[in-house]
Amino acid sequence: MGPVRLEAITWDRLGDLLAERLLELKPADGGPWPRIAFDGAPAARPGDLAERVAEALRLRGRSSLVVGTEGFLRPASLRLEYGHQDADAYYDGWFDTRALWREVFGPLEPDGDGRVLPDLWDPTADRATRSPYVQLQPGALLLLHGPFLLRHWFPFDLTLHVLLSPGALRRRTPEAEHWTLPAFERYEDEADPAGAVDVLVRADDPRHPAWGGLPKS
Repeated sequence: MGPVRLEAITWDRLGDLLAERLLELKPADGGPWPRIAFDGAPAARPGDLAERVAEALRLRGRSSLVVGTEGFLRPASLRLEYGHQDADAYYDGWFDTRALWREVFGPLEPDGDGRVLPDLWDPTADRATRSPYVQLQPGALLLLHGPFLLRHWFPFDLTLHVLLSPGALRRRTPEAEHWTLPAFERYEDEADPAGAVDVLVRADDPRHPAWGGLPKS
């Protein structure tokens, strides 16, 4: 996607417009489960938008499952192998992408059974969550949110990035987590999420988002 003209919108209206678009979305691989990325730094709160879209879909009679990559962190012994504040380790090794492929994307392949594990690891307790599998019926949508989603070749059918300027990202990231900021700079350089996604949402002022990428009708 090239440069996008962003237009002001409310979060409620954005959720409704995205839900309307997703009702028509067909998976590129011919399977029955559309997969949507809500990409963004934790400070951008992409999960809030995913939940908003899920509710808008529910009101339209369509089921979905919201999954956050924070539920697929690797064990602390692996995440923190190079210390508690290593930005490269955060970028490359904190998230268990193999588990996401196995437990989330694999079951949603055309010949999959639709049984998705919504989370795997509790980073606070540093143990498995033991959450039950969720059975997605044909037509249900996967709404996956988290950072760095565009660098793993996940088979998304539509991608969205919640963008923060460097200044807004710094302001809205807790000071204790400022060590992660170089990882997001690296992501911008390597993946160009703002230029690669189908939908771009700028949220520097969380009260007044702007968006672009899909038809506005």
